[in-house]
Amino acid sequence: MGIDRKRLERSIDDLGRIGETPRGGLTRLALTDEDKRGRDWIVARMREAGLRVTVDQMGNIFGERPGAEPLPPVLMGSHVDSVPTGGKYDGQLGVLCGLETIRTLNDQRIRTRHPVALVIFTNEEGARFQPAMIASGVMAGKIALEDAYGARDTDGVRLVDALERIGYLGSEPCVARPFRAYLELHIEQGPILEEEGLAVGVVEGIVAISWSRLSLHGVQDHAGPTPMRIRHDALVAAAEVIAGVRGIAREIGGNLVATVGHLTVRPNIVNAIPGAATLSIDLRDPRTETLDRALPLVDRVVRDACAREGVRYELEHYWRVPFTPFAAEVVAAVDRAARASGARSRRILSGAGHDAQYMAAIGPTGMIFVPSRGGRSHCEEEFTPMDDIEYGANTLLLAALELAGRM
Repeated sequence: MGIDRKRLERSIDDLGRIGETPRGGLTRLALTDEDKRGRDWIVARMREAGLRVTVDQMGNIFGERPGAEPLPPVLMGSHVDSVPTGGKYDGQLGVLCGLETIRTLNDQRIRTRHPVALVIFTNEEGARFQPAMIASGVMAGKIALEDAYGARDTDGVRLVDALERIGYLGSEPCVARPFRAYLELHIEQGPILEEEGLAVGVVEGIVAISWSRLSLHGVQDHAGPTPMRIRHDALVAAAEVIAGVRGIAREIGGNLVATVGHLTVRPNIVNAIPGAATLSIDLRDPRTETLDRALPLVDRVVRDACAREGVRYELEHYWRVPFTPFAAEVVAAVDRAARASGARSRRILSGAGHDAQYMAAIGPTGMIFVPSRGGRSHCEEEFTPMDDIEYGANTLLLAALELAGRM
């Protein structure tokens, strides 16, 4: 038994056209018109597959295939929002492979003891509203609903207003619900599987993640008449911080990665000394204790850089999740399914955050990775070969079937 490869390929192409960029990538930011069109497309496909569709207060979409007994469902899912000029595989591949699993169960007229359900989470990327994984965070009780509703994009639009505008402010409570297991198929977003010639990664957990926000306040002045000795340049301080953050990763070593991915400068013109700058700091490591060690070093780097340049600052460590291990029984089921599918596979950790991180706080959770060409993601060049997608989808199908209990 296996999924319908051609049908899955058509689904990837069809959903990938919604928000498609000229270079073949995807821009479908959360709760935009493009996101609404993507949501409407997947809801229509869910209803065609006979699923009972509901939407909760955070716009999370659920579609359930009944089981033979009134038991908690096996959930499969991911997200359909993207980063700007991202790729067609991040998030939506997991949703479409979950849909294809349910279609295959329908085709084969297979009954399961547990219901099997598909879930699409809102604003997983955090590209428009922060933090990332905000809707699954609310569902897990880690983020207050009021805080999530009040999150604003760069234009000042509140998340709750954006949900209402596109018609996905649902009535179902966004709270933890029982499930037999949660399975999420996703692209690896790293190079390991491709480098080792493997089709499937059996994910054992997700690394610890910390996000920080730094605001720097210098003195804006003219680039010409102002002597170097009296300058207080916010961008110079920012540059020192950026280099210092990278130095922390080198100093600690191991698997720690440190990134400054966002920087704004004001007034951002040629002939003015920057008076203000804001930047992001992203730290990740498999060990939560490593971040405990790294964050005080960030504090020191910022303090020293600002003192040297004579600028004021505000530093906020505003979002953090610890290392998240996945349930041994679900990981084992994925492992068995990968072998049964014929895929070459290995155990692996995720270096990126996913909704599975919060779902693991509610119930038994696991993930399936498929390779990313060149290890690249969050870009238009993002790509996974269809052969690997088929192996991953069949692994999802077989794992879901084992966990749901075939009648």
